[in-house]
Amino acid sequence: MRLAAVVMLLAAGFSGASAAECGPDKLGTSRVVEVGTQGGLSVGWKTYPKTIPLADHEVILTFDDGPDAETTPQILRALADQCVRATFFDIGAKVDALPLLARREVEEGHTVAHHTYTHPQPTLRYMSDAAARADILKGMIAVEKAAYGQDFSAGEPTDLEQLKLHAPFFRFPGFADTADLRAWFAANNVGIFGVDLWASDWVKMTPDEELKLILGRLEKAGRGMLLFHDNRQWTADMMPAFLKELKRRGYRVVHMVPGPGNGPTVDAPPGWVSETERTIGALRPRFDKAAAGRTPSGPIPVKPAPSE
Repeated sequence: MRLAAVVMLLAAGFSGASAAECGPDKLGTSRVVEVGTQGGLSVGWKTYPKTIPLADHEVILTFDDGPDAETTPQILRALADQCVRATFFDIGAKVDALPLLARREVEEGHTVAHHTYTHPQPTLRYMSDAAARADILKGMIAVEKAAYGQDFSAGEPTDLEQLKLHAPFFRFPGFADTADLRAWFAANNVGIFGVDLWASDWVKMTPDEELKLILGRLEKAGRGMLLFHDNRQWTADMMPAFLKELKRRGYRVVHMVPGPGNGPTVDAPPGWVSETERTIGALRPRFDKAAAGRTPSGPIPVKPAPSE
């Protein structure tokens, strides 16, 4: 059976019920979009000039930097309560520490994708290409073993071309890609996922502040692929209210799964520019200091917290 088909069956067989099956008071998952990555794919308007096409008031929910023993189960409960499916871009080291939680994400109908092994700081751009590839591959192997049960007893792959991914979706930490890594992914049919809207929840804020922020951005855009972090307590605390508010405002959730071919995609509107590159440019002095070992390791926050 094709790996993509396995993912589809897992998604269909667990908590991914429709709004009708869950009852009219639930948000539900309105449809599933099969995203093909053959020959490479780069989507998400914050970084790339293409994204996944969505109708007005449709959203794709994605989560980075998990799993976390405290907050990921809270988010999974919130999603299950509303019969919603999402995509989790998991960090391999955290998956190694919490393999059952990564497996639970799959069993509850979500897509589990890839976000490196160590979430290198300041970004993968400050590593050699060989070191970056090794970190990425190690993270993918960890996710494949824990989340999808892939057996590597005969030996782990030493290059991406040897690895069969259930979900060939990858997100760069900090969205900081490189030309060499993009080419490597394209040659191995792995898609790169940016995002259309972010909740900025890497900045500490109250759940109410985050709710107001992301809803304001979503109302302005009308649709989009959203980014949250499932290792943030304020996001976990906000999620039940956010999902209920999506329902109240008439939004519909779309779930991404691997598919054949390439895409679908839609082009950015005229005048598009990469907000990611602008942000990375503004943070480059801090990144340079971190790379030189003059700042503590760990996440590099954006301050102050955005208000719109």
